[in-house]
Amino acid sequence: MDVQQQIKSLVHVEKVRVRDPGVIILTGPSSCGKGEVANALCRTLSIRPEAHLSMGEILRSTFRGAKDDPEFAALLASKYDLSAETNIFDCIDTTEALTNKVRSYTENLEKYFQKTGMAEHTSQLEWLEFCTMNGLLVPNRWTENFVAAHIEQARATREETFILDGYPRTVRAAEHLLGFLESMDIPVLAVMHLSISRQEMMSRAQARGRADDDEESLHKRFQFYIENVQPSVDYMKTRLGSDRVSLIDAHQPVYDQTAEGPVFNLEASIKAVVTSVMRALGVPRVVLKDLLSN
Repeated sequence: MDVQQQIKSLVHVEKVRVRDPGVIILTGPSSCGKGEVANALCRTLSIRPEAHLSMGEILRSTFRGAKDDPEFAALLASKYDLSAETNIFDCIDTTEALTNKVRSYTENLEKYFQKTGMAEHTSQLEWLEFCTMNGLLVPNRWTENFVAAHIEQARATREETFILDGYPRTVRAAEHLLGFLESMDIPVLAVMHLSISRQEMMSRAQARGRADDDEESLHKRFQFYIENVQPSVDYMKTRLGSDRVSLIDAHQPVYDQTAEGPVFNLEASIKAVVTSVMRALGVPRVVLKDLLSN
């Protein structure tokens, strides 16, 4: 071993941080592990957990806040035209496609909210809650406004690196997001596109046992990914440059060999994906070994 290698072996790196403030975007199909990767990045890159902004949590905090905080509910109504009183069938968001979609879920809606007549009156906030809790898409206007408001109000977005998990999901959303970030002088540090196959997505989704993870719904979700999410990544690559967009294989299974045969190691599999993400962010391999062993 030469002198330089000896010096390196004496140094143990416990923490690193991203050099400058900005946003790391995580995108990919349903069940690709964005949440797990985001949590691991928070631990390894010294990012506060509160600086992990997931699309699901943004939507959940919106409808829960509207229930619990009258001032917040009033803000949603006045600034974003979204309220518990406004009928989804007669509002700024109403379209024939949205009306048909909501009514196709009438039975599920009435079961979820324990009320009748929802084919004629489902409030905007009821539809937001139902979609969020059942993995359905909400109108583009809502997601664009909620994400922008969340970024604008969060202290982390201007003082430190933050992670945006699960957004954008369409070219329109990507265009709106990049324009908003530019107006706020917030740089996009990297876009991590986590990729898995259709079969792997279905296998993971079915394993979690959620009621809406039937085969038809899962096929529709993957088709949405192909037709919308992938083009949004291509759009960001065109706008930001290919050096800031990385394709990450999010299916890197690790198996432990036992007397009974190979046993899947979930923690090691997640670590393998996180290693790929960290390498794409420029973390040296020698440093990665220390970080992931902590």
